[in-house]
Amino acid sequence: MLAPALKICLICLLFLVTTSRFYAQNNQTQTSLKVRQLIEKKAEYHRLTGGMQDGYRIKIHFDVDRDKAKATHAKFSARFPEYVVDEEYQLPYWVVMVGAFKTKLQAFEAYKKIQSEFPAFIIKAKIKAQ
Repeated sequence: MLAPALKICLICLLFLVTTSRFYAQNNQTQTSLKVRQLIEKKAEYHRLTGGMQDGYRIKIHFDVDRDKAKATHAKFSARFPEYVVDEEYQLPYWVVMVGAFKTKLQAFEAYKKIQSEFPAFIIKAKIKAQ
């Protein structure tokens, strides 16, 4: 037969084990719910912004002559095929922009490679969220 003090200790231990399991299950449920809510918020944000986010691009050309912009685009694409190049018409200029960088540091690393061959500068822009 067990001593009364030992019985009380065993009962307390059993109580602690069962409540800790309940708390752990409850905590996992709350965490799972919070993760789902964050995923839904992110999806809603992308719907509202059209999947665009703040980022950086490198502008390598702007001129009123569309042919010069196309030539710069072709020359850049041949020299640096690893970067995405876009032409845009921003009244009254044709602009050639490179890349879609999330951070200014990423843009600066690309800028250092590009600047020796193309006049370039880093600009803030909306980029496609990945």
